[in-house]
Amino acid sequence: MNYVAAQSDPLAVAPVPSTTAAESRSIDDWLTRMHEASKSRAYIGTFVVSSGEAMSSAKIWHVCEGNQQIERVETLTGPPRSIFRHNDQVVTFLPEQKVVRREKRESLGLFPGILQSTDRRIADFYKVRLEGAERVAGVDADIVVLVPKDRLRFGYRIWTEQKNGLVVKLQTLDTDGQVLEQAAFSELQLDAPVKMDKLLQMMGKADGYRVEKPVLVKTTAGAQGWVLKAPVPGFKPVSCYKRPATPASAIVGQEPMQWIFSDGLASVSIFVEPFDRQRHGKASSLSMGATQATTRQLDAYWVTVMGEVPLTTLRLFANGLERMK
Repeated sequence: MNYVAAQSDPLAVAPVPSTTAAESRSIDDWLTRMHEASKSRAYIGTFVVSSGEAMSSAKIWHVCEGNQQIERVETLTGPPRSIFRHNDQVVTFLPEQKVVRREKRESLGLFPGILQSTDRRIADFYKVRLEGAERVAGVDADIVVLVPKDRLRFGYRIWTEQKNGLVVKLQTLDTDGQVLEQAAFSELQLDAPVKMDKLLQMMGKADGYRVEKPVLVKTTAGAQGWVLKAPVPGFKPVSCYKRPATPASAIVGQEPMQWIFSDGLASVSIFVEPFDRQRHGKASSLSMGATQATTRQLDAYWVTVMGEVPLTTLRLFANGLERMK
């Protein structure tokens, strides 16, 4: 097994770890089962996310009919907010501001958000370890740990419902195996009588709200003049957008860019915008549970790299970004 040569050079990258056919088949089968369960089960549940001393909770309704998926997430802590996702359409209701925001997004996975795809490359960078079984929110669940084969990504301990494989609890583990963040259902009703038409009706009802429709323009980093001079092992670009220009963030023609990468489990976003002395200070790094972020100035631009991966990994992205000549 190969690891990042962290002792001599924290940014040195090891070759792609080797994977046996049996390992790949085992993790592929398990991930595919989990992926299908997240799409096909109808359920209502309350889930709680905890990170350090911070804790938040929300209620979720999820239903699938054929290729159509819809879910509603209602926050139970903090400012009131309702989020509806119907396939790639996302509608967010903000009652205190009387604003509803309608967006189109390429889904990187619904809650619990662990699985971005059934990408077979996942087995090259993670191995599966079984850890027994436990009851969570009234259902029997198998416990599986996804252990990273290098130090460029976090690990995951996952509780999946035994019958169909739905994720009912998830812990994100740092490079030493300590829990950074946990998300779990505190109550769960499987095969619940959730009606898609009712959720769609609620999603479309915006009376008394100001409707905002931010337009994300799909593009490529190359078309915007950017390149990553050295790929980060396991992470492939999945999408790139120009975000709407606002007086505070950009001028027309220099809209902020978001470049998204994923290894099939974790995702990393590179945000690039024109440097503004009034808003941008010194380069810094920040940790918020499993979410890490780092910033730097690059010529006339301000770069923010964010994701649920170690800071070492984010710095590989930040330091590898170059403006094309």
